[in-house]
Amino acid sequence: MKTGVARPVPPDPGAVTSLVESAYRTIRQRVIDNIWPPGHRVLEQELALELGMSRTPLREALVRLQKEGLIELIPRHGMRVLPVSADDMRDIYQMLTALEAMAAELVARRRPGEEQLEPLKAASRDMECALEADDRDSWAAADENFHRHLVALSGNRLLIEAVQNCWDRAHRARMVTLRMRPRPVRSTQEHRDMLEKICAGDGRAAFDSYRAHRERGARELLAILEHYQLKTL
Repeated sequence: MKTGVARPVPPDPGAVTSLVESAYRTIRQRVIDNIWPPGHRVLEQELALELGMSRTPLREALVRLQKEGLIELIPRHGMRVLPVSADDMRDIYQMLTALEAMAAELVARRRPGEEQLEPLKAASRDMECALEADDRDSWAAADENFHRHLVALSGNRLLIEAVQNCWDRAHRARMVTLRMRPRPVRSTQEHRDMLEKICAGDGRAAFDSYRAHRERGARELLAILEHYQLKTL
């Protein structure tokens, strides 16, 4: 009977991929929800221990987040959360304005059925209920649901990916300024109007309405950043 040193079992690629995705989602959520504020630093070894994984999948997740502009990798010092400047927000909202208006037009021209449109209608109703209850957090969640469902309905994979990256960075600024803004009465009405144009299949009107909504929102946000002298978020 032959004896010898047992060969190491290669890691399961599926398991490694799952760990990378888990680390990526956990860290990204902490960053965009401002649980880790701009400038926050974490050593890779400490983070690997906290997440219960080796540094290899963690490193892959961090590289991915760095490419998205959310963090910076610092040799021998782990990672640092990057700030979002007022100029960054201006650029991000210009991208969102163009891309989401296009998505609204695509959805309107596709004339989706009632079942596909229900998430948009539910989000609009939730926004109105949250407004009546003066619940800013619930309103913000419903607002985000509306935008995410709309862009997903566009069916354009590249557009969805580009918008997702912008959303993650804009989300941080929106959460910081959520209670600095006036009650979102006008925004709630604008969502209702956009939904009506989409349901009517009027692509041009949906595009114009969505663009005007995003442009007004950008002006409001940038005015708050200027008023409170928030150069970075």
